[in-house]
Amino acid sequence: MQLIIYTDGASRGNPGPSSYGFTISDENGKLLYEEGRYIGKTTNNVAEYTAVLEALKHAKKDYGHRHPKVALFADSKLVAEQLSGNFKIKAKHLKPIIEKIKILSWELGGVIYSHIPRSKNTLADRLANQALDSR
Repeated sequence: MQLIIYTDGASRGNPGPSSYGFTISDENGKLLYEEGRYIGKTTNNVAEYTAVLEALKHAKKDYGHRHPKVALFADSKLVAEQLSGNFKIKAKHLKPIIEKIKILSWELGGVIYSHIPRSKNTLADRLANQALDSR
């Protein structure tokens, strides 16, 4: 089984009211789960990383016993490149979140992170913005 995850974070102001959204689908594109949640006042980068963290938590809880292959797509180049190990992580406040993500990634057997254009991430973006609008 392969899981396809799309994530997005939203922040109105930086810092400002923030939220995240993510979707989990199977290898055939069937939507298995979607979530959008308001997370309070924070930065856009924290919102982006929180989206990844929450998506991986859900993947592990519901599908981790099946040892899925996981492909995660984000429209944040910083997130995709840092989690892939291509960019250094300089922001100290992000390191605790990233450490949790790395542990979950390892527990899931590895995650392949890819950057995609915002136009290819419309559902996760919509979920994040709906959560922000409905707070």
